[in-house]
Order: sequence, then structure tokens, then C-alpha cells
Amino acid sequence: MKQASRTIDVQSFIDAERFSPCQWLVLAFCFLVVAADGYDTAAIGFIAPSLAHEWGIGRGELGVVMSAALAGLSLGAIFAGPVADRIGRKTVLVAAVTCFGGWTLIAAHAQTVGTLTVLRFLTGLGLGAAMPTTITMMSEYAPSRLRSLAVNAMYCGFSGGLVAGGAASAWLIPHFGWRSVLTAGGIAPLILAVLLLALLPESAQFLAVRAGAPERIARILKRIAPRQSLEHCVFVAPMASAGKEGKASALALILSAGYRRRTFLLWLSCFMGLVIYYLMTNWMPTLFREAGFSVERGALLASLFPLGGLLGNLVAGWLMDRFNANRTIVVAYLLAAVLVIVVGRGVDHPEFLGISLFLCGTLVTSAATSMSTYAAGLYPTEARTTGVAWMQGIGRIGGMAGAFIGAGLLGLGWSFGDVFGLLAVPALLAAGAVFAIAKPRHAYPMARVAE
Repeated sequence: MKQASRTIDVQSFIDAERFSPCQWLVLAFCFLVVAADGYDTAAIGFIAPSLAHEWGIGRGELGVVMSAALAGLSLGAIFAGPVADRIGRKTVLVAAVTCFGGWTLIAAHAQTVGTLTVLRFLTGLGLGAAMPTTITMMSEYAPSRLRSLAVNAMYCGFSGGLVAGGAASAWLIPHFGWRSVLTAGGIAPLILAVLLLALLPESAQFLAVRAGAPERIARILKRIAPRQSLEHCVFVAPMASAGKEGKASALALILSAGYRRRTFLLWLSCFMGLVIYYLMTNWMPTLFREAGFSVERGALLASLFPLGGLLGNLVAGWLMDRFNANRTIVVAYLLAAVLVIVVGRGVDHPEFLGISLFLCGTLVTSAATSMSTYAAGLYPTEARTTGVAWMQGIGRIGGMAGAFIGAGLLGLGWSFGDVFGLLAVPALLAAGAVFAIAKPRHAYPMARVAE
């Protein structure tokens, strides 16, 4: 007699278990992918002065080079999201890491600004595809009670990568030139891609939505809970309600009547948050140099910003899991609006400036990175990567705008304090957009949303 099937909700199963070695492995791999993005972001900012000196180019051309990767990041995220929701998180992630590692390695041998710009754009395509896929992967492997903390801890890799990029640049450039920074930034991801292919499991929630792979899902879940009996089981995952929305493509779903408002507000907030983040990250070394600081002192002060992000991500994740995710992000952006003004007024007091930069990094980074954790809880499994990816894609356009704005303001002769004071405006706009999302009509068990 055939044994009756038992239905298991994959998310509920993960929620009921302890955080296993398998989930720690997923967290470690996602952390390393995000760190590679952070390294890349920091590296281009730190090699900019050496690049400009060697090739004799001005700030405008530097702005184009810096923005090229951000343009690629935006397009990579936009196109990769629907693909990852269709063919799988792991496949897209391995391809993305291989892509940005390979193009970064080739970019180390560029001989002209035009060539470097094109290669930076191609690098950005891979980076843009990787980031939302890692966020979704980690979100779908973490239990709900720890989800925001786990995803934000993963995002600490970005700040860690920023610090590593600054430290590597400070040592490599004087000894081997700026090209060595890109060489290191290309080889490491290629090694990581091989490890991902061999060891990273596919998202069990994705497999449950696609159906037809119960044995594969059972093997994955057995890695999380080895003592559980999973034979003759049917696996399911949270999906959009049946009907017209349920039959839509992932992109059509996030733009449908039930999701459109939150989607546009998420886009606006992410855009404004990354204007702040990328303007500060890309132009701080140059701003410090023009404010009269030595290269070494400027690099040290600039490194305090990502260090603050390490603390901020963990604190924000903890607060989001225990209280209200929406209000946590709103308060972070409001305080960031105050801190950027404080940083701009502290240039004559290095010790005070250092403390302010650390706190500013804590707030700006945690607010920007927590947006992805928050967004993952506002979309169902079959559109989750698309929702996060399109938010990040639009947000990266804000990052590109931040790079150009920085170049333009410096070209107009704006002072250190004036540039930072202006950043209070996008911080306030980001806070308002998140606040306006309020309690969504549909929310999925990925993060605590406004209640």
C-alpha cells in the first residue's frame, strides 16, 4: 500500500530548526560574494588618484570611470532578478561571480580610459546580478526569528570588503601600482565561483515553488535537520495568491496593483540612500585630500565610514527582528540626515570628524543595506529576487548619480562641508519614502514589516 504524502512548508520547516552548519555555509559564501562587491567599490576610489596621475585625466573622466560599473550594476540587477526567479539562485550567482571576477582581472591590463570604462561596465553587470541573488538566497535559508540579523550580517561583507579594498590599495599601489589592486580583485572571485559551484546548495524555497524536485529538496533540508524523516513528502513555499496576480510573470507581479505602490516607494528610497552612500564612498579620499589631509590620514579617516557600517548592520538587523523593520530604517535615515551635516562641519577637528564619520557610516550603511532585507519580506517567493533586484537596480542609478554629483560639485569648487551638508536632502527623502510604505496589503514571512 502506497504511503500517504506529508506536506511540508519549507519556510516553516526552516523556522522550526536551529541554525545549522549548512546555513552557516550559505551565510559564509554570501558574505564573501558581498565582500567582493565592497572591495571593488573601494578599490576604484583608492586607485583613482594614481590612475588620474598616470594617465593625466581630470575629475570628469574619473567620474565616468567610476559610474561605468554602477551603470552595469543597475542593468545587471534588473536583468538578473527575473532570470534568478526562473532558473535558480545558485546558477545565476555562480555565473555572476565568474563574470565580475573575469572582467576585473582583464581590466587590470587596460591601457586607455575608454577601454577601462567598458571593462568596468562589464564588471558591474556581474556585480549587479550577484548582490540581489545573495540577498534572496540568504533570506530564504534563514529562520524568520533571525532573518534580518542574518542578512545584515551577510551585508557586513560589503563593509569588510571596503576595508580590505582600502588596506590592499594602501599596500599594493606603492609596491606594485594600481593595476595590482584590480588583479587581486579578479583572482579571488574566480576562486570563489569554483567553490560556490561545488558546495553551495540551491534555495529550497525556489525548488518548492518550481515543483518537481522533492528528492533534491529533501536532501537539502536533511542538511539542515539530519534527524528529520522527509520521505514521501510534498514541499511547498509561500506564493502570491491565486488568480490573475498569481499567473503573472515576476516583473508583472511586482508592478501589479497589489504591489505597485510599495515597489515605487522602495525604488525611491533605495535611489536616495545610494546617492549618499556612493558619493561618500567614491569621493571621500579626494575630498580629504582637497581639505588638506595627507593621503595616509585621509585613507584612515575614510576607512572609519565602512567600519561604522559593520556595527550598524548588526544592530539594525537585531532591531528589525525584534521590533519594527519599517521604523528602524526610517529612524536610521533621519539620524543620518543629521550626521552628514555634522561630518561636514567637523573638518577642522580631526578627532571629532573621525567619531562622526564612524557614526555616519553606522547609520547610512545600515539604512541602505537593511532596505534589501525589508524588501525581501514584501514579495512572494516567485518574485522575490526580481523585487529586490529591481529595487537595487534603480538604487544603483542613484549610486551612479552620486558619483557624477560628486564630480560636478568638486568641479564647481564646493567645499567639504557644503558637499556633506547637501546629502541631508536625499536622507530625508529616503526616510519619507520608507515611512509611506506603511503596512502592506500582502506581506510574506521574510522580515517583520510595519505593524
